Parts: sequence; C-alpha cells; structure tokens
Amino acid sequence: MSTLAHTMMTAARSADSGLASPGELDRYPYAEAPAVNRVGVPAWDGADPELGRMGRRAAGSRGRGLHGQLVQQLGQMIVSGDLGADRPLVPEEIGQRFEVSRTVVRESLRVLEAKGLVSARPNVGTRVRPVSDWNLLDPDIIEWRAFGPQRDDQRRELSELRWTFEPLAACLAAGHGREDVQQRLTDMVEIMGHAMSQGDALTFARADAEFHSLLIQIAGNRMLEHLSGIVSAALQVSGGPVTGCERPNETSLAQHGRIVDALADGDGAAAEAAMRQLLTVHPEVERVVPAPREH
Repeated sequence: MSTLAHTMMTAARSADSGLASPGELDRYPYAEAPAVNRVGVPAWDGADPELGRMGRRAAGSRGRGLHGQLVQQLGQMIVSGDLGADRPLVPEEIGQRFEVSRTVVRESLRVLEAKGLVSARPNVGTRVRPVSDWNLLDPDIIEWRAFGPQRDDQRRELSELRWTFEPLAACLAAGHGREDVQQRLTDMVEIMGHAMSQGDALTFARADAEFHSLLIQIAGNRMLEHLSGIVSAALQVSGGPVTGCERPNETSLAQHGRIVDALADGDGAAAEAAMRQLLTVHPEVERVVPAPREH
C-alpha cells in the first residue's frame, strides 16, 4: 500500500471516530458526510419549543457553530416545505425559537438569501422564496433535498446531470495529461481498492470524490470546474437509485481504472465511454440514465 493510501485510510478512520490527528484531515478537505439518521425537523407552527433549541438539534450539524446550525435548521425547514413559499421569517421570532442572538439570525438569513431560499426587502421583510428561485446547484440545497421529501427527485436529477457533463470532462481531461495528476488519479484508484478490501466505505467514498473532482478540474474548462461541488455533494447523499461509482465493488473499481488508463493514453473517446459506463445505473434498480450505446 502506498504512503498516500495508508495516510488517507488512517485519516478517514480517525475522522469517523472523532480522533483525527493534527493536520491529517486538513490535507484532504473533503466535504463532511451527512448524518444518515437525521432527526426530523418539526413544523414551525405548533412545534414543541424545546425541539427548537440548538443544543438539542446537534444531529446533522456536526462541526457547525450556532450560525451554521441555524442555517442548517432553517434551510432544511424551507426545503422540506415546513416553511412554505412566501412565509414571513421574523428575526425576533427565530431568535426566540432557537435561542440565538439577533446577529446569528441576521447572518444566517443572509446565507439563505445568497442561496435563493429567502428574500429580504424594505417594508416587506424576509420571506421564503418559491422553488423556482432556489440555487438548486448549491451543495447545501442538494444535501437538504436529498434528506427531505424531494429525495427521489433529487437523486434522479443528480444522476441525470452527472451523466451529461462528467463524460465530457473525462474526454477533455485526456488532452491535458500531466504526470503528477495521472499519479494522483492512480493513487485514488489504489486507495479505493484497499478500502474496498477492508470494508472501509468512508475512505472509498472520499477517494472516489477526489477522483471525480480532480478529473473535472483538469478538463481545462473553468465552467465545468464550478460543477465539481455538485459531484462531491452527489457522492455524499444516500437513498434511492445508485450509480456504479457509488457502489464499492470490483466493477466500479475496474471502470475507474479504465478511465485512468484512457487518460494516460490520451484517448478521450475511451475515457468518455468508461465514464458513461461508470455512471450507468445498475439493472437491478430503477434506470434513471440511458446505458451507453455499443459502437
């Protein structure tokens, strides 16, 4: 096992246990995996006030301060429909409900406004915006939708979106070969292989996320680079149909290896075909993207 593979697997296990050593996780700035068993967010009206307390709502908000937790709480409530479109959000009421300062409320609402979830206007106040105004490509909104009532739609839409741009990114990346990048991609495949043999799904997912993010970044298209956050978010959500790269198995690992080989050969068509095959939904679950055509 390479030194990089050993370091990543150790860091992943340390992170999972909450015992990360200094500097290890900073080397690999992966998005935090969302909690699987999330506490349901109560409706605003008629909810038990105790359930609104930040200290009792830590699930799903690990590593977040009061500001981050409030953004998480309000974001989930809006995306789930508990706070419907055009619903007024009164800062004083929010502060009392969640027992946070006006400063925390104000900054949290600004974050939600930047995501398109709320709007603030003079003489009108802050109100929830309709779904058509949301930034649906925002990683947080992707996560909130994936754990809410829209999870099936979110999963399908993510799969369809990735199937449209990741094969193109793989094709373009074949024309930007660099030894250091090639080695990094090879390392990620090695790490995934070791993680799979160890039953270490967390390390597999992190190496998988870095593999896809790096491939998009070397495609040489800055607009595609902005979509790398979508891939990271997609690889973190769970439930619903799954694509090949989200299943730690020999087939998935082999497809990643074929992509690396195609990039090394500068074969864009082969890299594109391998990526399409990797992102194709397994036949035993609902098909949400078309299978690659045989040539």
